[in-house]
Amino acid sequence: METARSSDDEIEPTARDDDTTGDGAPAPPPKAGWRRWVMDTRPLRHRPFRRLWTSTTVTAIGSQLTAVAVPKQIYDITGSSAWVGYASFAGLLPLVVFALWGGVVADRMDRRTLMLVTNVGIAVTSLLFWAQSFAGLDSVAVLMVLLAVQQGFFGMNSPARSASVARLVPADELPAAGALQSTVAQTGMIIGPLLAGALIPVLGLPTLYLVDAVALCITLWAVWRLPALPPLTEGAGGGGRRAGWRDVVDGFRYIAAHRILLMSFLADIIAMVFGMPRALFPQLASHTYAPWGEGFALGLLFAAIPIGAVAGGLLSGTFSRARRHGLMVITAVVAWGVAIAGFGLSPNLWWAVAFLALAGVADMVSMVFRGAILQSAATDDMRGRMQGVFTVVVAGGPRIADLLHGTAGSLVGARAAVAAGGLLVAVSTLGLAAAVPAFRRYTP
Repeated sequence: METARSSDDEIEPTARDDDTTGDGAPAPPPKAGWRRWVMDTRPLRHRPFRRLWTSTTVTAIGSQLTAVAVPKQIYDITGSSAWVGYASFAGLLPLVVFALWGGVVADRMDRRTLMLVTNVGIAVTSLLFWAQSFAGLDSVAVLMVLLAVQQGFFGMNSPARSASVARLVPADELPAAGALQSTVAQTGMIIGPLLAGALIPVLGLPTLYLVDAVALCITLWAVWRLPALPPLTEGAGGGGRRAGWRDVVDGFRYIAAHRILLMSFLADIIAMVFGMPRALFPQLASHTYAPWGEGFALGLLFAAIPIGAVAGGLLSGTFSRARRHGLMVITAVVAWGVAIAGFGLSPNLWWAVAFLALAGVADMVSMVFRGAILQSAATDDMRGRMQGVFTVVVAGGPRIADLLHGTAGSLVGARAAVAAGGLLVAVSTLGLAAAVPAFRRYTP
């Protein structure tokens, strides 16, 4: 049985009866009536998860300040959007490489220790971002190197953080825990950029980097207070053998051998590659929705999906207790595809925003149950690698979609490309569900 212990009473909830809280108190009775509809907060009863969630909440906003400040500074230096794109790509490669390798490391060492080390690395790079901006270096090369280093540390951190959740909450609360984590992340994507836009004229770019660094200190404290999370089996330590790329390959083989895991990744790839139309937002704002004001329309288009995702998270009580996790993923991805197709067919801005918001709700449901499947269907000694692959899919899928939709939009028009992509998502997902009945029947 999965157990780990910290200095006091912080025993992993998976080792205890589900009718107690993380502090040893009896669990409250299930919510009744309308209260079952709102966010399922059961995982917050467990002190270790509460600390992990707190660290996520703080960094969700702080990291977005840096995410806005870096491209802003690069554009101020170069006056070129192309250089902003180059910088984004410079951060993608280390993110992919270190997420895959970090997943192996997360399976071989104490995940709490790995989170501490990588969070220190992220904090140090945030301080270096502040130092170069405060000193007025105006060097794109320095910014790109710092961005690559920070993304590498994030790639190492993310698998350890995600793989730790199953050790901190009972199995039946994994969807609720995923909803809590995803909701704060999506909220940060809304509040962070808005806050950055308001603070830049008042405080300047250096202060944004500094605020992010200070927020990471709070994160470090929260992670420090987590229980130890060493490998559960002797074999997971690898007998002293260092983590290598052969272990990464073993992770992919593990996915290929487990159809449930493979299907969860394929469903996400289909949804993101065929159905993420963000590359066409500028074209649609400039042409289709120009009567509403190009800037106003563009802002709404980019905000609509995160707003829908947050709304879905706040109402996660409506779905977090579902047992058919595979069916929930299929339903959510099909709903995402239909909503994206509806967006593509909408000549009216408000209908377009409504469909994108519905897509955001569907994306939240999909994220919650895909995450729960990765936590429950994989053994603990493989969870880090599964989360590493998940990080790569989440980071790489939308970038491939940008290329695909941008090309298709120039050939057949933006609205036709979006609608066709959404329909392709729905049809492909239904085809996968028909081909692998075990996935739609999957219950942890």
